[in-house]
Formats: sequence, C-alpha cells, structure tokens
Amino acid sequence: MTETPNPNIIDADTLTGEMRPIRRVVIGLGSNLGDRMSNLQGAVDALADTPNVWVTGISPVYETTPVDCPPDAETFLNVIVLADTTLSAHRLLDRAQAIEDAFGRVRTGVQNAPRTLDVDLIVVGDRRSDKPELILPHPRAHERAFVLQPWLDLEPDAQVPGVGAVADLLASADTTGVQRRDDLVLEFE
Repeated sequence: MTETPNPNIIDADTLTGEMRPIRRVVIGLGSNLGDRMSNLQGAVDALADTPNVWVTGISPVYETTPVDCPPDAETFLNVIVLADTTLSAHRLLDRAQAIEDAFGRVRTGVQNAPRTLDVDLIVVGDRRSDKPELILPHPRAHERAFVLQPWLDLEPDAQVPGVGAVADLLASADTTGVQRRDDLVLEFE
C-alpha cells in the first residue's frame, strides 16, 4: 500500500534521520457562524503555518445550504484545501481540532450544529481508518456536493479511495444549494 501519489517521495527528519512518507491530504473547511471568510482564511493560514504541512491548493469558495443541520442553521462557506504532509493522520487530526478550537468552535453534542469553523480530513494519502475518532476516507464526503464540487475544481481526476472518481460521485450527488462565489477568494503562500 502506498501512502503518497509517488511512493518514492520521502522526507527525512533533519534531527533524527527518520524517513517519513509524504502524503497528499484533502481537507474540507466550512464555517456558518461569525465572520465566515475570516474564519476560513485563518484556518488556511494556520494549516500553512503547521510544521510538516505544505498547502498546495485552495478551491474556489462555495456558499452552501446546510446539510443534516438543525433547522435554524445559516448557510455555510466551504472550501477544499490540498496539502502534502509527513504528519500521521492522527497528528493531523489533532492539529485540525486545535485550529477549530482556536477559532471558537463549540462542541455542543448536537450533530452538525452551527459552527465557527469545521476542519475535516477527507483523505490522507490512501490511508484507511475505521476508528471512531478518525474514519478515513471521510465517511460522507462521497455523498456531499459541498465537498465534491470544490475538490473537483482543484483535481479533475481526483478519487475517493475505495469509492470512486470525484467527477462520477458528483454527477450523482444533489448539487442543490451549492453556489460558487467567485467574489470571495482565499489566499495562501
């Protein structure tokens, strides 16, 4: 099983000499509380500032109708971030949750409650995990147009490991309420 698009790419830790594979990761960002664009830009900046994470692309911003959320939920802004990393999936998850916390995410116990920031690991290389704290690939990403459409914008040939081509999955997903917002642009260096 390869962990990266190119299994020959590795990174050597400069202190220990430990060799770690570089994995391509797909990260979903969403916000429907507060200054949504500022929350998303802050999350992109925090990911880019994470040691051993290299942001390589950001999708266009989409405004989306909440899916499986409480009835009073406001619309989301959603993007997909592509990155390369040598971090393990669990370390990346820890970082994602720390970024959410830094932006005031409150976990109420209500599933899909409104939130200032949601940072979801969609795919981490071709890693598979079915642990309750981390399911990879993301268990509902293949059904959700607000993940599939921005991902397709970045990678027309993208695949959800073990599920199928993003283009084919999007063709059978409900795209109602998914609107590209070309007037909103996130930046990264």
